[in-house]
Amino acid sequence: MGHYFINDDNLKSNINEIEVMIKNKKYVFRTDSGVFSKKGLDFGTRTLLETLDLNNLKGDILDFGCGYGPIGIFIKDNTNAIVDMVDINKRSASLAMANATLNKVAVKVIVSDTYNFIDKKYDFIISNPPIRVGKEKLYQILFGAKDYLKPAGELWIVVNKNQGAKSLAVDLEKSYTVSIVNKHKGFYIIRAINNWQVAFNLLKL
Repeated sequence: MGHYFINDDNLKSNINEIEVMIKNKKYVFRTDSGVFSKKGLDFGTRTLLETLDLNNLKGDILDFGCGYGPIGIFIKDNTNAIVDMVDINKRSASLAMANATLNKVAVKVIVSDTYNFIDKKYDFIISNPPIRVGKEKLYQILFGAKDYLKPAGELWIVVNKNQGAKSLAVDLEKSYTVSIVNKHKGFYIIRAINNWQVAFNLLKL
């Protein structure tokens, strides 16, 4: 089976349609072979979405590693934010575009390896990151987010404690102001604020 964070042109397509309830609202998503959590919304993503304060989500938001699109589509459907979605997997990106139309939201979907084709800065980057890419690539994604966050922009991620959530939160403190916003059945919701730019600007005054 192909990995969801790579492109495997030899993987046979098998599109299915699933219904998902998020905060008492129904969404319909098309999924396929070779994409993450194709049988239904995974518990980590659900925990992340149910933890987010939708009233606080404003401005420009990037759904990183969007898969078939549940994070970005849910946020766009419930806020006035401008939502971009990015994934390296072409099949995932295609599904995300189709699902945005299916759920009647307007988002921009980008195919990109990490941030190669991202050309703006965001108020929020929100992700269920691809842990299985390995620590080096994962840290490139998470620490690289700083270059695409506005001053005081926020990175929100969900990580299972069995996949190193505690140590990851500690490591992120080297570059961000970090807090663990929620813990639920082994999943940690981590908020990392890009505040060093604010401090730097204050020093120049």
